[in-house]
Amino acid sequence: MTKLKILIQGYAKKAKNGWRASSTCVLLQDKGLNILVDPGANKNLLLKNLKSAGLRPKNIDLIFLTHYHPDHWLNISLFPGVKILDGDIVYDGDKEIGFGGKIPKTNIRVVATPGHAPEHTALLAKTKNGQVAITGDLFWWNDNEKQKTDIKSLTNKKDPYVKNWPELKASRRKILQIADYIIPGHGQVFGVKRG
Repeated sequence: MTKLKILIQGYAKKAKNGWRASSTCVLLQDKGLNILVDPGANKNLLLKNLKSAGLRPKNIDLIFLTHYHPDHWLNISLFPGVKILDGDIVYDGDKEIGFGGKIPKTNIRVVATPGHAPEHTALLAKTKNGQVAITGDLFWWNDNEKQKTDIKSLTNKKDPYVKNWPELKASRRKILQIADYIIPGHGQVFGVKRG
């Protein structure tokens, strides 16, 4: 069973000339590994919350990126020498090693969820509370939006940065069928209500 802790709840706030944004950052602990999902862009908050969890950057074994938008990965420089993973490749310095299905040496499933970005992936972790999906920007809200979590609203929610709308809707449907809880890229964790 995977242990999970949200280190940063992602936010996206309109600013005078653009946005202030950092993704949700999740710590997964599985089979003795500390895995950071989407370390985000807020350096001070990440370091503070890692310390509160009793960890330092040197205690992180792997970093998983759901996709390549900078608000999800700018903090990777805090973790020199740590292996970086995306949906199917482990990057270890200049070595690239393919993998599939699960994060190597763990029970954490990797699921392709294209649409917001072509390379987008989500993670599924079996926890004491059920199946939790860490979805990056498959689902996200800016801070001024009401977070509607009924299935119809979730499936049809507009995404101003979408690359492929039909793929995004299909990816959302897939995750909504298998997750008990969803941790979005920006916004609050929510339970999936079916039927």
